[in-house]
Amino acid sequence: MDDSYDCELNLSTNFEPTSFKEVASHDAWKEATQNEYDALIKNGTRKMVDPPFGTKLIGCKWVYKKKYKLDGSLDMHKARLMKKGFAWKEGVNYAKTFSPITKWATIQTLFALES
Repeated sequence: MDDSYDCELNLSTNFEPTSFKEVASHDAWKEATQNEYDALIKNGTRKMVDPPFGTKLIGCKWVYKKKYKLDGSLDMHKARLMKKGFAWKEGVNYAKTFSPITKWATIQTLFALES
């Protein structure tokens, strides 16, 4: 097999879109985008509201990544709608944040104390 052909094949199979426009010609990426959007609406994570008077809206961007299994095979196409958080101002765009993070060692300690 010709090496140049192999390179072209690898480049096309490793494709990850960098914009919403690039998603239009790839069914797997369109499905991943629709699944993410449906989940945001179903969970009530996102909803359309009128912005307060005099405030500037914060933009968002779709981010696309391929997820792989341990053996290196493709697991899924993943799409995420990300906010451009660098534009946020406390008291204007948000009041408080909460991001729980638990380390595995903490969980193991709790299980040890329970038994």
